[in-house]
Amino acid sequence: LTRWHSNLSRNHSWINRVQSKTYATKSIPKSKPGLAIEKEVPWSRKILLLLIPITTFGLGTWQIFRLQWKLGLIKDLELRTSAAAVPLASIVDNLNDMEYYRVVVNGIFDHSREQYIGPRSLNKDKAVTSRQPNESGMHVITPFVCIDPDMTILVNRGWVPRSRVDPSTREKGQVEGEITLTGIVRLTDKRRPFMPHNDPEKGRWFWRENAALAELLGTSSVFIDADARSTVAGGPIGGQTRVTLRNEHLQYIFTWYTLSLFTLYLYVKFRKRSKPSLPPSLKGSISNYAKVR
Repeated sequence: LTRWHSNLSRNHSWINRVQSKTYATKSIPKSKPGLAIEKEVPWSRKILLLLIPITTFGLGTWQIFRLQWKLGLIKDLELRTSAAAVPLASIVDNLNDMEYYRVVVNGIFDHSREQYIGPRSLNKDKAVTSRQPNESGMHVITPFVCIDPDMTILVNRGWVPRSRVDPSTREKGQVEGEITLTGIVRLTDKRRPFMPHNDPEKGRWFWRENAALAELLGTSSVFIDADARSTVAGGPIGGQTRVTLRNEHLQYIFTWYTLSLFTLYLYVKFRKRSKPSLPPSLKGSISNYAKVR
């Protein structure tokens, strides 16, 4: 009797398990197209997407520092160009740190060794003249024999139109005798991309190259731009120093911060959509299965 009761209990337990599995199997439908469980996006991809707003935010912040640096540089140039002129002899040994400073020097022009850099347009903002031609021209570079310091320097006397590059067409502008000249210290210019190379042997100068000019003319490499007060009738027109600095950092700041906010919004939206979820038809079946268990 005991053995019969034990077998009956074991059979009853086995029947219950079979019924539970059968019920659960019927409750959970087979997978169908469109009912697959979405997989969670890997962390590596999430980190990669998060790097975009972080990087653009960092670039925007970096542009703030660049803006402060550029404003400081512009202010420094304004102070240099507006400061009172100092004797050239007092700074001649430290010219590499004195670009755009105004200097004054006495001496005599040597017109027999003129050189020309161009083509150049007229800097109308600084030109002291009632007639401002629109044609292109050249800058006249003339050796200047200084009284103090005892040296010969290079002077950009200013702009002349192509029709007056020949000195014989502007005889009144060939100043003779000792004069006092005020100008701005200039260092060697940097050759821009696609700009032709200078050809000293043929006297073709496209950009300011102090050392090459000095070697050709037998002068020092000290170079100054004569100010607008040096302008004479018939040219050259002085005051051709261009002090221009591009300052577009505010635009860059706006661009980078806008991209940072936009990509951060996309990242948050992506995170919400990338969370794993079950189709509605499966949620009820799993709930019923849990009740059975």
